[in-house]
Amino acid sequence: MFFSLKQQVHYKAKLLALLLVSFTLSSRPVMSLVPNQCNDQCGTIQIPFPFHLNISCPSISTAFHLSCLNSTTLYLHIGFKTYRVLDFFSDGVLVDFPGTTGCRQYNDLNAFGFTKNDHFGISGDNVLGLYDCEDSSLCKAACETNDLPGCDGNNGGSLGCCYPLSDHSIWHFGDGFSFFSKFGCRGFTSWVVSRGTNTGKRGVKLEWAIPRNISDRICANNADMVNATTIEAGVRCLCKDGFVGDGFAKGAGCIKACIKEGQEAYGKECDGPKHSHKKLVILAGVLAPIFILVSLFLFLCILKRPVKPGSFQLDQARYNSTLSFQKGCRTRLFSYRELDEATRAFEDSQMLVNDKNGTIHAGILSDGSHIAVQKVQCETERDLIDVLSRIELISSVVHRNLARLVGCCIESGSTLLVVYEYPANGTLEKHLQYSKGQKFVLDWYKRLRIATEIASILAYMQYEIAPPIFHHGLKLSDYVFLDVDFSVKISGLALLSSGCGDGHNNYENDVYDFGLLLLEIISGNKYTNMPTVALEKIKSGKLEEIVDPSLSYHEQPITRREQIEIVADIATRCLLFGADAKIGMIDVAKELVHIAKEGNKKGPEFEETFSNSSLLQMISMSPDSIHVP
Repeated sequence: MFFSLKQQVHYKAKLLALLLVSFTLSSRPVMSLVPNQCNDQCGTIQIPFPFHLNISCPSISTAFHLSCLNSTTLYLHIGFKTYRVLDFFSDGVLVDFPGTTGCRQYNDLNAFGFTKNDHFGISGDNVLGLYDCEDSSLCKAACETNDLPGCDGNNGGSLGCCYPLSDHSIWHFGDGFSFFSKFGCRGFTSWVVSRGTNTGKRGVKLEWAIPRNISDRICANNADMVNATTIEAGVRCLCKDGFVGDGFAKGAGCIKACIKEGQEAYGKECDGPKHSHKKLVILAGVLAPIFILVSLFLFLCILKRPVKPGSFQLDQARYNSTLSFQKGCRTRLFSYRELDEATRAFEDSQMLVNDKNGTIHAGILSDGSHIAVQKVQCETERDLIDVLSRIELISSVVHRNLARLVGCCIESGSTLLVVYEYPANGTLEKHLQYSKGQKFVLDWYKRLRIATEIASILAYMQYEIAPPIFHHGLKLSDYVFLDVDFSVKISGLALLSSGCGDGHNNYENDVYDFGLLLLEIISGNKYTNMPTVALEKIKSGKLEEIVDPSLSYHEQPITRREQIEIVADIATRCLLFGADAKIGMIDVAKELVHIAKEGNKKGPEFEETFSNSSLLQMISMSPDSIHVP
């Protein structure tokens, strides 16, 4: 179909209007999907390029031709299969299982019926719930952190096994879903979990691409050609930095984008106003003497300022690292006065933690928000840069069991202040002490759930994040915050890498520390010689002597006492074998998830919390192997 100049101008104007509505504030605006040039729409779904309904609409291939039934339901046709379209992404399309009239909890492994081709492939963003698998070795504990809705939109219920296709250890791009029959699985369902989130949407995401051999001159000016992830020899177009659009010459192309006076601007608005050469010369002549005078004044002030010998002036680091700081602390920038008032001048009664990772004080902001403020000493500029890099990495992690980083403050001399959310239920340590005094009893189900969530977040940070994140201090229950529903929020991670040892020792330290924390959860106490006392009692068969009296160990049913014994055995192995790397955090998480799942059969407490946990094979070790040094 030929588009007149008037039609093209109208489309570009409409695209620009959409951009003004759809873009978010950032240093590099991110584009929402815009309709194709024919403004195709089916029901509430707008159709982006290169997909189209009308065959005369500009596109790249008939492979992207769609059909709309009754003006409400959109379909994609691949081979002899027809898939209902649920949503679009910049790199893919979300579809339902073919031939289904309603949502099913599980589908047959052959039900999707997809065969890879030159234009579509199964995306690695899909997370699968596998049903009734005989071999659970493929199940991944990290899946349980995702919020995967069921057919009714609520929690998806208990998953037999969870596997993210982004994990390439078993499933590989090009494999179909029937691949999982090798593990004895009998059914599956699928969600797409977009990168940077932990919320799933039901359906199967298919990546789309164009064969490289027919892709000459398909990209617009200011766009690069990029390779597809799952489609061999497939490519797409992507706008360069500073430009937004779909990147295709036949589509929206790429429009210049920028931040101007704190607002998004596009196209010609990004071009600065033109000044005559004469005006620039006059302006430079006026400003130059002023600049010289101000510079001399500032230089004299710096020379007269007293400097404490041996101290590191953070002002210089702030000057040298302004961009790094803004990048690392991309949330709220607090003033020191705000945090000083919130924590009552950091008085001791507000202190939650004081150890090598720094101090943490509880506080309340002027708007009533509860916060926890971690103080980190930066003795050198290198320290500051390390801390900012760690903050940037931690703030990019989205996990329900990691305390949200609210903001930072760099106005306090050589101390950097990092602000976390502080949930309503305070610290785990507080509740363990309450249980001792019978003011409040933290029952065994809650303790097991807390231990499992802690192990899961530690395993996630060590095995799913690059570079891995280690805590270096979780032996203290003060670092474990509890939400209103007793969901774990980990805080106070080590922000200075100096003195933390190599990567191998990092893994070991967190496993050992977690063993100490497990003993505290079981006993409700923090002994200075806890490992020696606890291991001796466990070895001699007197576990009940270290179990928190508020748990009434002897009054518990046999199944619950067995759980306590198994968790004590896990703690023992963390202390004895963690240093030899014979047990890792991922192993510990799998065992605790399995115990929690088994506990779900015996009590209602875990029914909701662990509904997304994988049923993993428990890794057991003989108690006879325990040796107390």
